[in-house]
Amino acid sequence: MFVLIVLFVLNSLDGIFLKKIYPKKYEDIVKKYSQKYDVKENLIYSVMRTESNFDPNAKSEAGAIGLMQITPETFKWLQQKNKNLPRASVDELVNPDINIEYGVYFLSVLLNKYNNISTSLCAYNAGIGTVNDWLNEQKYSLDGKVLMNIPYKETRNYVKQVIKTEKIYNKIYF
Repeated sequence: MFVLIVLFVLNSLDGIFLKKIYPKKYEDIVKKYSQKYDVKENLIYSVMRTESNFDPNAKSEAGAIGLMQITPETFKWLQQKNKNLPRASVDELVNPDINIEYGVYFLSVLLNKYNNISTSLCAYNAGIGTVNDWLNEQKYSLDGKVLMNIPYKETRNYVKQVIKTEKIYNKIYF
């Protein structure tokens, strides 16, 4: 009986510890845009954790900004693509609500375009034009739809990390 209690306590502590490492920050905002754009919540958390580790003020060397690391160019493109997105300036990408909505909308566009999570994540990281070029090369894609090989090491590692993180979120928060 004592062993069962110890195992239960250790398992509970493990769950508490994992939730600290893999939190669900900005839960209300994530839930709202997950439903609005039909993107899985745990995928959104995985992208945020991988991109910025939940830092709304994060800025990359490439100029990406905020929780979901959106570049000013992508931000402007998304505003042109969807006139229903809130009008905002690039400076407002540090606002979690703005950043998450644009990031989740961008993910939804990519998931609808490529119909494949791995390919969509490649485009999120390396850009749509780059991914379209890869899809047109047989050394990267046999069918022009799914990437067998990801030529950029950074993008390859990014995709692996987001997918691994999403699996962990799915396990912790089923």
